[in-house]
Amino acid sequence: MSDVLVIIPTYNEIENISNILETVMKYPDNFDVLVIDDNSPDGTAEAVKVMMHQFPGRIFLEQRTGKLGLGTAYIHGFKWALNRDYGYIIEMDADFSHNPDDLTRLYHCCKDEAADVAIGSRYISGVNVVNWPMGRVLMSYFASAYVRFITRMKLRDATAGFVCYRRRVLEAIDLDKIEFKGYAFQIEMKFKAYCKKFKVVELPIIFINRQLGTSKMNSSIFGEAMFGVIKLKADQILGRLK
Repeated sequence: MSDVLVIIPTYNEIENISNILETVMKYPDNFDVLVIDDNSPDGTAEAVKVMMHQFPGRIFLEQRTGKLGLGTAYIHGFKWALNRDYGYIIEMDADFSHNPDDLTRLYHCCKDEAADVAIGSRYISGVNVVNWPMGRVLMSYFASAYVRFITRMKLRDATAGFVCYRRRVLEAIDLDKIEFKGYAFQIEMKFKAYCKKFKVVELPIIFINRQLGTSKMNSSIFGEAMFGVIKLKADQILGRLK
């Protein structure tokens, strides 16, 4: 078994899932992949099962009963990984907005360069986002600036969803106490790792907007992040952060 697991949440990703899995399978680091599918009506899970037969023992599938949110999907995947022997766990989107070539960089930043959390950052070296509407770029960029201002974390991309965690980070965070489901989930995980004094490193990536399928982003996700950050900081000040 590999020591590194890539978690890919899916909902209606039939256009992308086979290609992304085949791409991840080619790398010499021998990444295992766990797909967590939220009952996609388009046949995503069935496509994953086909790929599981092509790559036995390297691709796994967890099917949930409904669309339960990105954060809960990753928590499900983290617990799945911790019940096995994986030392490194990576979050990645299914739609190629995260370049699979960067998996190796994130993994080795933790494995060989002593990072506890390695973040694929869109904003550590300028604004490296391709094919996003300008309004969305500005919203994302200033959301990260807002997070820095409130939390005092020195991260340029606190909402990033392309992240490698060492096992010990996930073991130290009480996953049952994670509150948020969307953008705020990503902030909450990084903030709790930061508060526990883990070494968090950002690596520059180029984020490319999906070519196939439909974005799951909506305004309520940004609203959760806006108010969630204030709650996280208040919990830290009051000693309630777990």
